[in-house]
Amino acid sequence: MARLLSVNVGAPKDVSWQGRTVHTGAWKFPVCGARMVRRLNVDGDGQGDLAGHGGEIRAVLVYQLQSYRHWEKQLGRNGLTFGIFGENFTVDGLPDDEVCIGDRYRIGEAEFEVTQPRVTCYRVGMRLGEPAMASLLVAHHRPGFYLRVISEGHVQAGDEIVLTRKGPEELSVADTDALLYLPDRDPAKLRKALNIPALSPGWRQSFIDLADAQQPAQEPGWPGERAGTQQPRGEPGWPGFKAMRVARIVPETPAVASIYLSTTDGTALPEARPGQYLSVRLAVDDAAPAVRSYSLSSTPAADTYRISVKHEPHGKVSSYIHATLHPGDLVDIAAPRGAFVLEAGPRPIVLISAGIGATPVLAMLHQLAATRDPRPVCWIHVAHDRAHHAFADEAHALLTQLPQAHEHVYYTAEATPHPDEPYVTHGRPTAPSLTAMGIPTDADAYLCGPSAFMDGIGSSLREHGLAPERIHTEQFSALPAINPGVTPTVAVRPHQPPGPTGTGPLITFARSGITTPWSSAHASLLDLAEACDVPTRWSCRTGVCHTCITHLVAGDITYTTPPLELPEEGTALVCCSRPTTEVVLDL
Repeated sequence: MARLLSVNVGAPKDVSWQGRTVHTGAWKFPVCGARMVRRLNVDGDGQGDLAGHGGEIRAVLVYQLQSYRHWEKQLGRNGLTFGIFGENFTVDGLPDDEVCIGDRYRIGEAEFEVTQPRVTCYRVGMRLGEPAMASLLVAHHRPGFYLRVISEGHVQAGDEIVLTRKGPEELSVADTDALLYLPDRDPAKLRKALNIPALSPGWRQSFIDLADAQQPAQEPGWPGERAGTQQPRGEPGWPGFKAMRVARIVPETPAVASIYLSTTDGTALPEARPGQYLSVRLAVDDAAPAVRSYSLSSTPAADTYRISVKHEPHGKVSSYIHATLHPGDLVDIAAPRGAFVLEAGPRPIVLISAGIGATPVLAMLHQLAATRDPRPVCWIHVAHDRAHHAFADEAHALLTQLPQAHEHVYYTAEATPHPDEPYVTHGRPTAPSLTAMGIPTDADAYLCGPSAFMDGIGSSLREHGLAPERIHTEQFSALPAINPGVTPTVAVRPHQPPGPTGTGPLITFARSGITTPWSSAHASLLDLAEACDVPTRWSCRTGVCHTCITHLVAGDITYTTPPLELPEEGTALVCCSRPTTEVVLDL
């Protein structure tokens, strides 16, 4: 008979870690006597990061005495105290390879249901002082599991654990964990997982993605920002950078120029998906070459790509492009990349942009016009005034080729009404004006522009009734950080790392505009990025969860800790990798 050995609780607290402050509830300790277990947690317990832990689906974490003994032997440590793995219930029995998702158990007065394995999390490594622990829990098939509270009640150490119902499909916790984090997945087990009502929504969505032969959009249980960063399957058109020739340069406005790029040998270019971008490497001065990314602004021809660049007053690269670059010059270009792409399907399309953010959605509009797409298309663009409205005539002409197109242009400066342009309005789009446009609530919306603009428009679209997963965004700067549990600090502009200059190969963080030599003082590429205050995304920091997956624009890396599952070609797990050559990362 399985038995509850210890009830462990702990309130969230701030813990110093690697120069940062982490707000965490991982420090849990045994309590004496009976404790009430409620829908969200055990009385006296709390979680510091509710995005990944806690809540109704993850109210109670369970870990086994047998796993304690296993880790004492594996780690060469004796006397690990109950609660050190962050669990609420330490139990004798209930092994991960026998307990199944959907199983129900009565403990004391309460009844519980198994919902998912433990989420891979660096904080268990913090608590134990074993940085690789998140990876080891998966590799050794000993993750532990979460319970949902079916019936509230008191529990205490010594209570017997009685199985009251077996879950459907009888898919064990260990097998469920392996399905997400380990290679060579069994399709039959994947189908079983999706047939278990008790499985938590985060894990269910990840398995749906896997069933569609895709990597999970995000670590289950974490916020959804990562979904927009995944690279579509299919290898890049060419590895690293190759030289392309500037065919012509066309001024669009006083501040925007379009650069047409062709191959040096006349060979056909690989097709790019509308919305993708090119990474450009330029030797601007005597310093290391600078890398910037620019969206393709039209449907590529067989032998030409077009990018459009806004001259930023203090932008080193954009200033060079506008003042120094000439037709005939050679430029290093990486193949088209990016997941902000026009999707096929029957749903209406809404293309919304501000300023130079028009470039990727203009490429989408080119594609829609070229195919005379029958779907309703709504084009919404914000510019300062007519003189600074790039692609005004081009976009208008493309829209006239579509059977169901609607155009709305906003000028933030005073706009003189023009009888030939009834679609031009002074001001900015608002929630009421978006509603008045009659945007279908089942539409796919594509947004590009300043972050504040996309945040505001995205909020208005959600209020209007669009589902969050139908609102796609693209931004040219660094992506928002995902650093679970880390207490936010004042944002710092990315910079060269402190300390002596490295002597290794050059590392370029393309989105952040930083190039710096590698130093062996850094444990990983993630460690170097953090030293430069480049916004980063991670969860386990051991190569398991793939939250840190990053496009490898150029170069080669090696893994200091072999990932349990390698990422897709052309990407890298920066949390556990180092460079072997010069590297360009999309960070």
